[in-house]
Amino acid sequence: MTQKTLSPRAWADLALLAFFWGGVFLAVRVALDEIGPLTAVLFRVTIGAAALWGIVWFKREPVPRGKGFVIGAAGMGIFNNIAPFCLMAWAQLHIPSGLTSIFNATTALFGVVLGAIAFADERLTLRKAIGVLVGFGGVAWAIGPDALHDFDLTSLAQLAVLAGTLSYAVAGIWGRKRLAGVSPLVAAAGMLTASTAILLPIALWVEGLPTFAYSAATWAAIVYYALVATALAYLLYFRVLAMAGSGNLMLVTLLIPPVAITLGALVRGETLPHSAYAGFVILTLGLAVLDGRILKLGKTKV
Repeated sequence: MTQKTLSPRAWADLALLAFFWGGVFLAVRVALDEIGPLTAVLFRVTIGAAALWGIVWFKREPVPRGKGFVIGAAGMGIFNNIAPFCLMAWAQLHIPSGLTSIFNATTALFGVVLGAIAFADERLTLRKAIGVLVGFGGVAWAIGPDALHDFDLTSLAQLAVLAGTLSYAVAGIWGRKRLAGVSPLVAAAGMLTASTAILLPIALWVEGLPTFAYSAATWAAIVYYALVATALAYLLYFRVLAMAGSGNLMLVTLLIPPVAITLGALVRGETLPHSAYAGFVILTLGLAVLDGRILKLGKTKV
């Protein structure tokens, strides 16, 4: 089976998606100046769900009935929204948003490993194994050799982001097993709705009732990460998936960190250690080996 090629339209959509998701790290960090991590995520999933259900209604998409869809959506809500969003939001209180975006790219590495365990048709080839090892080597380099030796909140925050990416990978397996055949739009709307139902009592218990008396910057950040970086981004995500395939879609994980790093530096004056940049280069190499196209180009006759 040959891999789909990226058309100019697909490249443009992929770049736009990377910009949307690259900006979410800055938007969340801005919101965290006034609201807690759980409340920030609650706004994201609630507003995102409302927007997507509006689109479902407009397009007259069929919605599955029964326990299977509810369980599938609930699992996706936990693994793809609540766990990673909350862990990464808390982590951004202690590490720069650009560093969070770099670690976010490890989702593809965890996905390959867990996919090989869960599915017979996603076996771990030698090339994939090398790519995973190189990629995790880049992550270790980005964290820094002294991070675990001198363990502190910064180290814990980095591990929290990695735990979030592991949760994203679990979500991919859960979605394939539990939501097969469900419209991607309906699945996304159901997932965000389940996230809202599960997170609402937890956020109210831990952080209390939101005051809603936030600054214009905080509201702008909430609107951005809920409507643009969640609802609109999901629509763009599925369009790129249909045009270019999942292999090409993985490239977005390499385009997000430069956007997040640049925005964090320009807006909040964030700086990253040299080890973070070096680690991202190594991680990129690992993902490129996983993707496989560089090796194929090397075999192409001129």
